[in-house]
Parts: sequence; C-alpha cells; structure tokens
Amino acid sequence: MNHRTRELALPALLISGSLVLAAAQVGCASQASEADTQPAAEAVQAAQSPDELNQLVAPIALYPDALVAQIVAAASFPTEVVEADRWIQQNSALKGEAMAKAVDSQPWDPSVKALTQFPAVLAMMDKNLSWTSALGEAYVNQPQNVLSAVQVMRQRAQQAGNLKSTPQDAVTTEGETIVIQPADPDIVYVPEYNPWDVYGDPIDFYPGWIAVPGAFVGPGIVFGVGIGIGIFGGFGWGWHHWGADWHHHEVTHDHDPYRSRSPTFVNHNGAFGDHGHFDHGPVGRDHPGGATAGVHTNAFSGFNHGGVAGAYSARGRASFGGSFRGGGGFHGGGSHGGGGHR
Repeated sequence: MNHRTRELALPALLISGSLVLAAAQVGCASQASEADTQPAAEAVQAAQSPDELNQLVAPIALYPDALVAQIVAAASFPTEVVEADRWIQQNSALKGEAMAKAVDSQPWDPSVKALTQFPAVLAMMDKNLSWTSALGEAYVNQPQNVLSAVQVMRQRAQQAGNLKSTPQDAVTTEGETIVIQPADPDIVYVPEYNPWDVYGDPIDFYPGWIAVPGAFVGPGIVFGVGIGIGIFGGFGWGWHHWGADWHHHEVTHDHDPYRSRSPTFVNHNGAFGDHGHFDHGPVGRDHPGGATAGVHTNAFSGFNHGGVAGAYSARGRASFGGSFRGGGGFHGGGSHGGGGHR
C-alpha cells in the first residue's frame, strides 16, 4: 500500500470504528432500557387490587390502631414472625419483666418484638404464613393502600352495626376516619370476630386460611382477657411507641413514619428517602449484610428472603377470588373470660 492509499484508508477505518462503537453503545443502551423497565413491570405485577387488599386486612382491620401498625410492619418480616412464635413457645415459662428483657435482646425488628406481647396474634400469623407474607409484600410496596383498606373495612363493619365503642375499645370517627383505641391505655383487648362475616356482605376466606381451634364464629365481636402492656412500656418497641397516621395513611413509630427495611420483599417504589427513614439503632438491631440476624429454627430451616416468602405470598394471591370457604372463625387472643360482646 502506497502513501496516498494509506492516507485515504485511515479516515475510512476511523469512520468504520466509530460506527461499530456507536452501534455497541446503542445496543447497551437498549439493554439498559429493558433492564430499567423490568422493575416497573414487576411493580405492576406486584400491585394488589382494592378487593385483594380488603381481603388481606379483613382479619386485623378491627384491631386497635397500634396493633394494626405492629402487624402490618411485622408481616414484612415473615421469617422473624415464625422465629418469634417458636421462641415464645420454647420460652413459655418467662413472664413479665424477665420476658420483656429476653425479647429485647433478640435481633428481630421492633415490630416483631412488639407482637410478643400478643402471642395469639403471632401464632395466627405463623399458622397463616401465606397470608402474612402477602400482607407484608403489600405493605412494602403499597403501604398507603394497605392503610386505606383498613379504613374501608372499618367503615363496612360500622355500617353493618358491628363496630362501636365498648368497655374494651373506644371507637371514634374523625371526618371519614375511624380510630380504634383501648378504652384503658394500659390494657389492650384483642377483638375476636369472624373476618369473613363481620363486615356485612360476606367475604371469601383467604385461600388456605387456618382458624385457631375454638375460635369465635358467631356474629359480631367478642373480647378475651385484657393484656397489660405496662411492663413493655420501658422498651422502644413497646405498645405506646406505635400508631397510625390516618391523614397520610402511614404506620408510625415514635411519631415518625415507619418504612420496613425487610430484605424479604423487593420494594418496587425505589429508595425510601429521608421521609421514610427508620433507624433501627436505638430501638432494634440492624440486620447485617441485609439478612435477618435471628437464629432460624429447624421448623423454618430453608426459608430464604424473597424465595419461599414470595412463593407463599404468590400461592395465596394465585387462588384469590375463588369460592374457597374454609371452616372456623378467627381467634384474636386470649380466652373468652372477662370479655364482652359488641
């Protein structure tokens, strides 16, 4: 090749190389665009309809506000819910302050620790793990919609004549919002009711729902024995640290918005941001490496974050809307002694 030919060939090679590089960049951009759209597609698939959310919250919507807050937050940690329930069973001899201190030393999320005050609620969540996982997934991705569904179901129960103030609970209406608080701030009564019949028009049982034997199945609401929460008040995860901000439809902890940082479910809504920041530091313990730090029981070995939990959640949702009508009612906690009927 002579000097003149080389001079002509060099620009051509440069142009050809640029075209190849541009094509590669376009291909990478296309792949990146496809990758960026995948979370959006998953978010659409993960979103649950109002009817699905109404069915999910039906078993707990008539609980006092703080207990609702603790349950929906804890549901996003299904592994820890199971661990806590097993731990309660294995440490049934612990009572009062000794139990509170033992719970405080556990590596669970503060919401899970809070539910150790209500062992029957933990047991219900453990037995109905597909429901718990579906509720947790919904709360992680649609927190405001979950809280809105609670209000919808309360309004339905009120219209059916099954939600009113009692010696156990104070039910008040603030605009379009229904607030439920313990009548005695130091004693909590967990209501017992059939969640599929208490709201007026019957609701289909959640697929595979397991009712606690001996649960109340009649109309209306009854109460078991009150649970004193004073012993737990000195801990940052105790009863009085939780609530619901119905104006913004948010769970609150120490009057700040609570956002679950559970590694079990993918948050399709992006980063939490400052508004949703929840610091485990003074209350609970961080989960190192993004994994639950609790000791897994043999009964729950093999449970992985996002895998089995997602399968449980999907199992319940896949059969949603069917004609499944399970047996039994719903047991909220305690025996029927000392209770009342709404």
